[in-house]
Amino acid sequence: MKKCVLVTLIITVMAFMLPQSSYAYGWGFKKGYDHQPPDVGKYGDLLKQYGGYYIDDSEEKNIYLTFDNGYEAGYTAGILDVLQEEQVPATFFVTGHYVRSEPELIKRMVAEGHLLGNHSYHHPDSTGLTKPNFEKELTDLDRAVEKITGIDKLQYFRPPGGTFNEDTIKWASELGYIHVFWSLAFVDWHSDQKKGWESAYQQVEKQLHPGAIILLHTVSEDNAKALVHMIKTFREQGYTFKSLDDLVIQDYLLEPLHDIR
Repeated sequence: MKKCVLVTLIITVMAFMLPQSSYAYGWGFKKGYDHQPPDVGKYGDLLKQYGGYYIDDSEEKNIYLTFDNGYEAGYTAGILDVLQEEQVPATFFVTGHYVRSEPELIKRMVAEGHLLGNHSYHHPDSTGLTKPNFEKELTDLDRAVEKITGIDKLQYFRPPGGTFNEDTIKWASELGYIHVFWSLAFVDWHSDQKKGWESAYQQVEKQLHPGAIILLHTVSEDNAKALVHMIKTFREQGYTFKSLDDLVIQDYLLEPLHDIR
């Protein structure tokens, strides 16, 4: 009898310690052109079920700039200069390494009105984690940011590599985070592959659509140089740059009012 109880206990502990699912999705889509949004298939419904975003589906000509910051390559200060000069808000999804190594840039982002997003502490594949370890990755990043900025909890989460499954989206939602993916991106994270700012600009321009959440990486010199051209030209085309907070508030205000019983 004691042996049966011990075996049951071991199985229970192992089930708690192992990831609860073995499947993983990589955020991807069929790119949209001619100002049309991309086709994300079933991923869109799954994300919406747990309150996440990859696009502003209001059809308004809004743009949301987001940057992933895993490490610093010397271009973020220049990007911040452009954003400040043009009065454009952005969200920077940061890792533990970035927070530890670049506290002054983190402070500057906050001081200049930008949002910080949680990109996990160690940048692991979220789908390979147990629920407790998943939570630790996010809360450890929050604690690191809090030490520098006083912000005790970041609202938005972007999984490393865009890898996710229903469990990880559900866990993040239960912990009070909003998943934010993207509707416009291109291969821009190879810092040693410079093609010129025109190339970066063209990659974004040909995919641009109303409500775009744009993913850019700050390690790209091409992105840093193209940013001012994007902002000025897209504004001339009638687009407005907004923050993710604007998107969430907009959705909240558009929710149907319920009768108070």
